[in-house]
Amino acid sequence: MQSASETAVQTPPLSGSDELKARQRGAWSSGDYAVVGTTLQIVGEQLCETLDLHAGQRVLDVAAGNGNATLAAARRWCEVVSSDYVPALLERGRERAEADRLSVTFREADAEALPFEDATFDAVMSTFGVMFTPDQERAAAEMARVCRPGGKIGLANWTPEGFIGRLFKVIGKHLPPPAGVKPPALWGTRTRLAELFGPVATSIEAEERSFTFRYKSPQHWIDVFRTFYGPMLKAFAALDPAKQADLEADLLALVAEFNRADDGTMIVPSTYLEAVVTVRGDRMDF
Repeated sequence: MQSASETAVQTPPLSGSDELKARQRGAWSSGDYAVVGTTLQIVGEQLCETLDLHAGQRVLDVAAGNGNATLAAARRWCEVVSSDYVPALLERGRERAEADRLSVTFREADAEALPFEDATFDAVMSTFGVMFTPDQERAAAEMARVCRPGGKIGLANWTPEGFIGRLFKVIGKHLPPPAGVKPPALWGTRTRLAELFGPVATSIEAEERSFTFRYKSPQHWIDVFRTFYGPMLKAFAALDPAKQADLEADLLALVAEFNRADDGTMIVPSTYLEAVVTVRGDRMDF
């Protein structure tokens, strides 16, 4: 059997606006998302359990970031390819895999133009990654294309009304997103997943789950996110000092709305939608 890495083909041209893609890549390359990303490890573990991965299966992690779902699948003895278009994040994932003595193939790749043959993988997954692609339809089609008939696509996406969904609304209030780009949190709705994957799916099973952000204080969370989380870092950098203060005040108000800690720390649950798409065995195209 050929390994997933051996079936790689030349990447086709990127879709959408190159300028927008470059801006996005710049945002996720800024700061150090791995500092935030590593706290989300439990989500990748849960997704792999929901997918019911079997040892030896070929698994692709799309927009893998620093590799939470990647490492979870590798711990289950799967043959894993970790892909992202930010090389620095792939390097963070590689460091983690080496530290845990896990065998993983790391591949720079755009989620909208995956450099793999059709039906290469038994499972394709993404945790809080593919949802941020500008061309949602293209990214969904690519995930379906590289998944074998009867295989599974596993997703963990923030919901619109959860804490992170609301966070992006707050940021958008101060720094409007590019025109024509659909909100990433749409991926966190059953309706949108049905639109994206319905034509190639025999079933779409989705369940709301919650991840809890735990920080020393609300201010500590803001300091960490504005230093290491690219979208927030870029938002603050684009504003003058007065407007930065307004954004910070709105973020603190958002935390206060969700925070269930009463000791000065921050314990904030954020809802996400975990979904498993089973790919049709009779599909003829993508």
